Amino acid sequence: MPNILAIETATEACSVALSVDGRIIERSEIAPRRHAELILPMIESLLAEAGITRAQLDGIAVGRGPGAFTGVRLAIAVTQGLALALEVPVVPVSSLATLAQDAPDAGAAILTVIDARMGEVYAGAFRRGADGLVEAMNDETVGKADELILPQSIQWCVVGTGWNAYRDALAPRLPAPPAFADGVRYPQAHAVAALAAPQFAAGRGVAPEQALPVYLRDKVALTLEEQRAR
Repeated sequence: MPNILAIETATEACSVALSVDGRIIERSEIAPRRHAELILPMIESLLAEAGITRAQLDGIAVGRGPGAFTGVRLAIAVTQGLALALEVPVVPVSSLATLAQDAPDAGAAILTVIDARMGEVYAGAFRRGADGLVEAMNDETVGKADELILPQSIQWCVVGTGWNAYRDALAPRLPAPPAFADGVRYPQAHAVAALAAPQFAAGRGVAPEQALPVYLRDKVALTLEEQRAR
């Protein structure tokens, strides 16, 4: 089986996983503003535990965002640098899908919401396929929590920091109370590896320079005028 490194730093969680010999080992730490300090030592620690070198990696999977601009850029930059040096393919994976993959299988659709600050959430709607992997139900969005539009589903699970931040605004957008809700979950690299595995198996990895971030918006802060308008 291929040796796949997975990286996810789009949120407060700095997470790295390694799929080797059919098993996954990982490192993860909630460490805002310390991702750049932690990411490479985490990778080296995983490789040492697995008893392999960087040269034995067959591919790299990466959480492409959306999420914190600096975190998304870091994950993509580290991935591109390693993949170029090792001449291995990359599979970018949605950080919202990664979050959905870790939701419990409650037979409900899955809404993932990451706090995007400025009164907004990054949101994605997913359902679980027959293979256990999540599939998108619509396009991912960024916008005000109280304006979120969901595809049709009788019941939802909700995961992600957006739920804790904007629960009162999001709850009325649901057709019923959520079957499950967790507002302190973050995307994790082991789920990036799980979602990327079929892509690697099908030979659908891309060249490192084609692994691009997804921000959904190009603005990181409100202007003073916008702040006053609120």
